[in-house]
Amino acid sequence: MQYSFKRKETKYRITETQAAALERLFAQHMVLDRNKPYYIQSIYFDTVDWDVIQESIEKPLYKEKLRLRFYGKNRDSAQGFLELKKKFDGMVYKRRIVFPLHELSHRSIHDIVTADSTQIGRELDFYLQRHSVSAQIYIGYQRTAYNATAPSNLRVTLDRDVRYRLDDLDEHTPHSGQPLLTPNQVLLEIKTTEAIPLWLSAALCELQIFPIPFSKVGTCYTNHVFHRPEQKGASKSA
Repeated sequence: MQYSFKRKETKYRITETQAAALERLFAQHMVLDRNKPYYIQSIYFDTVDWDVIQESIEKPLYKEKLRLRFYGKNRDSAQGFLELKKKFDGMVYKRRIVFPLHELSHRSIHDIVTADSTQIGRELDFYLQRHSVSAQIYIGYQRTAYNATAPSNLRVTLDRDVRYRLDDLDEHTPHSGQPLLTPNQVLLEIKTTEAIPLWLSAALCELQIFPIPFSKVGTCYTNHVFHRPEQKGASKSA
């Protein structure tokens, strides 16, 4: 299992028609991850004044955020991934620790981080010491992912039915919440440390697909928190 990542992530907002055309192409060049679409649930941490997201929106050279993520819908057998996601000069770095998700019923995030003696655990602990954060936003969605065969490290994901919640910040009710994208929209993400292959660049050009700056949690804050003063400073717990 991989505990740290370094790659460039480029995002595109596309239609279902464009997604279908790309997936026909992916089937020729890539391997479907997990053999089927799967569900992702993430809880993002911030201060009560939303300092982390506000700083991120200003697009600094370096930024970081903390999130709890798990895959699927079965809490009893799922693993939790507590991730520190950093971005520096366009490159994304992820550092994460893994633990049985059911431990959250009797342990806090701070307890789990403190008990982890790895270098990544110490990095997460340092982050929590410097930032007084708590769970603020839940985001869930259906993901289809494709991986290129070796030696390329290209990975492509398609996220559908992206939903957010500003309360009930846990994984007990997947698929609930408000849509973050408009109907018929799909979020495409291309992740690699190398140049995008020519076959994919040609397809993006032919389908008139262009990159956009996009963050699920940033979009949620900008569209659904920033314009609602009653949400600002509201403390929540997972």
